[in-house]
Formats: sequence, C-alpha cells, structure tokens
Amino acid sequence: MDNPERARIVQGMTRGSDILIVGGGLNGPALALALAQTGHLVTVIDALAEKTRKNAGFDGRSYALALASQRLLDAIGIWDRVAEHAQPMLEIKVTDGHAGLGPSPFFMHFDHAEIEEGPMGYMVEDRHLRRAFLDAMAKDERITLINGKTVVAQETGTSGAVLTLDDGTTIEGQLLVGCDGRRSGTAARAGIKRTGWDYGQTALVCAIEHELPHHGIAHQFFMPPGPLAILPLTGNRSSIVWSERTETAHQINALPEAEYLQALRPRFGDFLGDIRLQGDRFTYPLNLTIANSFIADHLALVGDAAHGMHPIAGQGLNAGLRDVGALAEVLTLAGRRGEEIGSTLVLQRYQEWRRFDTASLAMATDVFNRLFSNDNPLLRLGRDIGMGIVGSLPGLRRGFVREAAGLTGDLPKLLQGRAI
Repeated sequence: MDNPERARIVQGMTRGSDILIVGGGLNGPALALALAQTGHLVTVIDALAEKTRKNAGFDGRSYALALASQRLLDAIGIWDRVAEHAQPMLEIKVTDGHAGLGPSPFFMHFDHAEIEEGPMGYMVEDRHLRRAFLDAMAKDERITLINGKTVVAQETGTSGAVLTLDDGTTIEGQLLVGCDGRRSGTAARAGIKRTGWDYGQTALVCAIEHELPHHGIAHQFFMPPGPLAILPLTGNRSSIVWSERTETAHQINALPEAEYLQALRPRFGDFLGDIRLQGDRFTYPLNLTIANSFIADHLALVGDAAHGMHPIAGQGLNAGLRDVGALAEVLTLAGRRGEEIGSTLVLQRYQEWRRFDTASLAMATDVFNRLFSNDNPLLRLGRDIGMGIVGSLPGLRRGFVREAAGLTGDLPKLLQGRAI
C-alpha cells in the first residue's frame, strides 16, 4: 500500500495491486476512487471498451441518488463533475389506483422541507455519471483501468487473489472485489450460491419530454400489474420506470413509438401536459437475488453482485454505494492497523455491517411490491388507509423522508460526507 508506483499491466505478465475490482459500471469505479484516496493501489477490469462507456449519448437511463449517496460522490471527487446535470428531488408523491381511472383519494406526500439537510436526493443521467467516473479514474495515478477484457479464471488463497484475463494476462492482488452485477462471474467462480425468485414483472425504462414543469416532484403510482415511477430530470424531462407483467411489457416495448405512448398515457395521466419519448427504450426483468455470502477467502461482493432487488423504492444503486462506503472504511481502517486486508477476519466486518441492512431492504421491497401489485379489494382498502395515516402524521412523514434521503441506519463515513 505504501508503494508509490502505479500498478501497470503488461501483456502476459503478472503485476500487483492491493485490490482487484471486476466490474466497471458505477460501484466498481466508486470503490476504486474511495480506496485510492486512502492510498491503495487498485486495478479495475471492465469488459466494455472505454469509448463505449465514455462516448455514450442520451439513452434515457438515469439514477435516483439519495442525499447520502450524493455525499459519497462528493467525498470521492465525482459530484462537482455531475452537479450541473443533476435534478434535485424536492417532493415525493405516492398514490394507488388503476390506469385510466386516476389515483385513490388516499396518498402519501413527502417534502424535503421536513428535514434540514436539503433535497431528499438527485436524479442524474447514466451518461454523465459514467463519464465522470472515467475522467476521475484517469487522473488518479493509483488506479489502473483495463478496458475491453473479461476475466476467464480466478484463484484466491492465503496469499491473495490471481485473475486471468481473456488475452492470457494475469493480475494479482491482496483482495478481489466483484462489482459485476446480478449474474456475477466473480461470485459464481467462487462457488457462492444465490437465493431469490422472479417476480413475473418486467420494467419498461425510458425518458420523456413533457409540456409542463415537474417542479422537482417524483411520483410513484401503484397499479395492479406493478408500479409506475415518474422521476424528474433537468428541464421538462422525466425518467420513467414502469413495471408490467412480463408478457405485457414485451408486447408494449415492441410497439412503434406512437403506440408505446398510447399505452403509457392512461397510466401517466395528463398532469404534465403532452408527452413524447426521448432516447432509447429498455426492458429489465425484475427479480430478487441475494448472494448467500458477501465474502469468501480474499474476496468480497459489492452492489448487485451481492444483492439485487425490486426497483420499487429506487434503492439499487444507493444500496451499492453503501456497500462501497462500508468496504472502503473497513479495508482502510484494517490497513492502518497493519491487518491483512484480504483476511476473513477483516472481510467479516464488512459482511456483518452490510448483510442485515441489505437483506432487510430487499425483504421490504419484496413485501411492498406484493402488497401493492394486486387488485385484492381488502388489501387495497388496507393500504389506502395506511397511506392516509402516514400522510397525516408529521412524525411518520419525517421518518419516511429521512429514509428516502438515506440518512438512517449505521452510515459509513463517506455517506456522511466525511473522510475515512
């Protein structure tokens, strides 16, 4: 860790880093920057080519960043690079109803003015975040980024971890971190099994431009097939995450643009005036998948590689960034004490910190989705009354606002906006 030289990868040769990170999406680069700040040498292996990541145009994909996640991005030097493209989320409105029939009279309304810290969160487009991470990593001499290569083999043992890439290059480090998604090859190669199930739902994701301003208000409309989230972007634009039964979702996504909008309009309503599509359309199958262990010998899992959940609360990336903050803090403090950062004793602290929190969040999103994604009249009555009660009690509302802002629980220092 005290070696001032930057790790370099040479074809066919093995060179060392403290930490090897597989996955160049968002969690992997965030972890690399957090660890580099505290003196670690880090290598990030990204299967996509750099130009593919960096030159991406607007495609409609965006992320809801809780306030705590924004603080982490600020602490690792990313926020200043994306702030001008970020849309504050000032209010959240949650309603229940049927497409074309309007919402129930019972609803929940959360306002950032009920807390002192500021907006509950921010919406940032995927293209801006990825470009910011690439630029920041390129300027940090402690980070080596390998693009366009995949891992074909890994070995972990008492001395650390060794990766073999598809071009025959081998790389060694003290610790291997899998940030490679719900189908994590890192976890699979380590023999870590997963628990979960499919929801029979698919999310339709797109961005729209609308006639009227959104005023920084995010909307969540629960319908029997699944929820519709309308999340504010900069300008008169919003990000749409629209859950439907899988067969219906594929039928809708295959429609021409005009017919796609015809399907969306009765669900969306007319409160923002006329709407039209911007960028591409995507579909994502919705499931719950949690790794049976977040760690193995000289190995840790972060983000979707550890836990993938329903997007009903928009907590996927936020949960991953909590992992980033926790693992960076655990490893840094262990290193300062002279401990071996890849040891099971050290990694167990990370797992104990994050496993219960993520399992609880995954179960909560699972229960919430099952409760709202149906048309049972008794359940509908119960949930509508429940929303009315929450909406009428300031103490409960404030608790929900703090939860949405990511300010509850045992927060890592980076998510408090503090250095490790």
